[in-house]
Amino acid sequence: MVYAYLTHQQKVLRLYKKSLRHLESWLVFRDDYRFEACLLRARFDQHKNEKDFVKATMLLKSGEEEFWKEQHTQPYIFPDSPGGTSYERYDCYKVPEWALDYWHPSEKAVYPDYFTKREAWKRLRAQSWDKEVAQLQIESKTHEIKNESLPPARKEGDLPPLWWGFVTRPRERPT
Repeated sequence: MVYAYLTHQQKVLRLYKKSLRHLESWLVFRDDYRFEACLLRARFDQHKNEKDFVKATMLLKSGEEEFWKEQHTQPYIFPDSPGGTSYERYDCYKVPEWALDYWHPSEKAVYPDYFTKREAWKRLRAQSWDKEVAQLQIESKTHEIKNESLPPARKEGDLPPLWWGFVTRPRERPT
């Protein structure tokens, strides 16, 4: 089975960030927020060098419980974040990558570095495609998939499956 585990450090950092974000929702005045944020940071720094893993885990658990009790009922959500008012608003403006194949050579000449890289990526994609699909088929048969993340490259020198979509993804927002 494939699971995506978080390390202890990642859990602590995410708890700290969530706590700061909810603190912003509770305190609207900047001075009050900065004071409370400094106190929160001091609480986290107090135990940052904890060597006893059992104690560190218990501290994390109590911190998550405290966060759960004290979280804001209607936290501020950034507009572009999941759940925000503008989340994925600009998807209709994203031009697919294959549209670059239809550019005129004079247009491609304006960006020579990008198009030489792109041609190398296309050759590499053609060479690695069969291996990537075979890896996905093997992993989907042998492992029960628990999340949507793609598996990593398993051998040194191989590329992760479907790497092409990350290399050539379009801009996030129009300018």
